[in-house]
Amino acid sequence: MMPACVEIPPGRFLMGGSPDDKFANATEYPRVEVTIANSFFLSTDPISVSYWSACPYTYTKESDPTLPVTEVSWDEAVSYCDWLSEISGDTWRLPEEQEWEYACRAGTNTPFSTGDMIEPDQANYLYSEYGETVGTGSLTAPGSYAPNAFGLHDMHGNVCEWTATSWSSTNDSSSPLDSERKTIRGGGWDYLPRMLRSSWRDGVPHYTRRDNLGFRVLREAS
Repeated sequence: MMPACVEIPPGRFLMGGSPDDKFANATEYPRVEVTIANSFFLSTDPISVSYWSACPYTYTKESDPTLPVTEVSWDEAVSYCDWLSEISGDTWRLPEEQEWEYACRAGTNTPFSTGDMIEPDQANYLYSEYGETVGTGSLTAPGSYAPNAFGLHDMHGNVCEWTATSWSSTNDSSSPLDSERKTIRGGGWDYLPRMLRSSWRDGVPHYTRRDNLGFRVLREAS
């Protein structure tokens, strides 16, 4: 049961917070130019309960099979990718942090792929910047919101997503890495818009399980 993917073309982009983004913090600086040398395939949606349940090495609580799977540790997400590789003969893995942001931005340089702002009808998040409840207050099925220019759903909101990258406290690739913590991206259904920005990043222990944390998968081009 292979996840649906779209091909992400090679290119260059500015990774990290822009100087005029009032919500960017120290972990998102410095802003650096990154080259994505090779195309890759990324799942159009976060991995759903139904796709996750197809793997014999996984377990999840009973829930709607159309919703993104959550409460999955980084190690389990990696094991799922290994299983996909085993049964398909292709190389599947979690995206690196740079690949994730490149795919999220989809050619944009603004805080969101939707522009300077994001609205409740464009992504699943719970609170406005004024603390008002504006979202659904729960996970939503893939396709509930329009995709970005690359054809990817839910790069902003719904679930935070594991990446393959160990955590560093800045956006500088030469910063020391904490192998016990892994970088997550995208923001969850219970977040504020500022935590859904393309450059937003956080690091959590690899064994973390949360009801707003899932993942999507990358297939390397042959």
